[in-house]
Amino acid sequence: MRDRYDAPYENESVRKFLAGEPDDLSWSDSWLSMVRFARAEGRTYSRARVVSVPFTDYSRFSLWASQFTVAAGEDIRYLIRNQAQEIGLPNHDYWLFDSRRLVRVHFDENDRFLGGEVIGDSADIVQHNYWRDAAWHHAVERGDFAAKQGFGRIERP
Repeated sequence: MRDRYDAPYENESVRKFLAGEPDDLSWSDSWLSMVRFARAEGRTYSRARVVSVPFTDYSRFSLWASQFTVAAGEDIRYLIRNQAQEIGLPNHDYWLFDSRRLVRVHFDENDRFLGGEVIGDSADIVQHNYWRDAAWHHAVERGDFAAKQGFGRIERP
């Protein structure tokens, strides 16, 4: 849901992306391996990302970097922020695990991750599943979204 995340492990890659410098994204190797392994076992990873247009620098970086996660087996979809607001999506990040475990994610005013709060209330879990399904219904697959936005496929540096 955020247009920027201040994640120390990726900040140098964001800087390099914006400067047009090559980067091997080595910080993502363990994540990509985990996704590949999970997919080989038949598990799925998916996410819907809500982005503002025009894109922030971070959103452009994230859209570029997501091609590698998709290649590893994650299904990432995109939704423009005004459309997300029209369908009533919340303005906070959250994770759903197996549609029954909900973690609401918190950030500080500088976009730094503060942690996740496990939510046990079944009505909240059902509501977040509804929002996930609504986002998924309206969101566009990463490759199609990137092409429509003029990104296409960009090779790893």
